[in-house]
Amino acid sequence: MTDDMAEVPQAGDAADAPRAAEAADAPEACGEAAPEPLGLVRTPTGHAGVDAHLERLADADHLTADGHVAVYEDVHRGLRDALTALDAPPVPGPHENRS
Repeated sequence: MTDDMAEVPQAGDAADAPRAAEAADAPEACGEAAPEPLGLVRTPTGHAGVDAHLERLADADHLTADGHVAVYEDVHRGLRDALTALDAPPVPGPHENRS
C-alpha cells in the first residue's frame, strides 16, 4: 500500500459510522411506516367505566409501537380496578339503616 492510498477515505471509515447510524434510526431508512389505525371495532359493553377504558385503546392507533405499552398498561389497570370493584361488598345507601 502506498502513502497516497492511506490518505483516501474508504467506505465504512469510522467517520461514516455516525451518519450511517442516524440514517438507520430514521423510519424511512428502516422501512418503518408511520402509525396507522388498525380499524378495530370496539363494541360498547353498556358499562360506562369499562367502555371508557376500551375507548382509550384508540389512543394507541396514533402512536408508534413503543408507545402502545403505556396505553395498554393504563387500560389494563382500569379494567382490573373495575373487576375488583365487583368483588367489593355493597355500600349501604343513606336510607338503608341496618341496625
